Amino acid sequence: KPHWIKMQLPQSQRFNEIKSILRKNNLHSVCEEASCPNIGECFSQGTATFMILGDLCTRRCPFCDVGHGRPLPPDADEPKKLAQTIRELNLNYVVITSVDRDDLRDGGAQHFVDCIKEIRHISPQTKIEILV
Repeated sequence: KPHWIKMQLPQSQRFNEIKSILRKNNLHSVCEEASCPNIGECFSQGTATFMILGDLCTRRCPFCDVGHGRPLPPDADEPKKLAQTIRELNLNYVVITSVDRDDLRDGGAQHFVDCIKEIRHISPQTKIEILV
């Protein structure tokens, strides 16, 4: 097999640090929720794609490993916790995505806005990429 097809088991200190901080702040990464095989590589390099609006999607796409069901209301503290986590991890670039929230009138758009504003307030140097 080619060397690039073999995945290394996640074992770096940075991997454990990111995972621990996400747990502490009750945040989610699409890396974990979607069972991404590259999680060890990304977390070890200090990269994570944050998934806001919870960890349950209102859709049931057959190709996706994210849990589905009836999600809880959005966590009003999530924007602040996300921004503080980004600062704590000293990230210069972040990617933010979300589960689909067909249960919300705006699909979660205002929550994205709130997260972006809070990140810019706490970590103005951080570049933000949004995946919707």
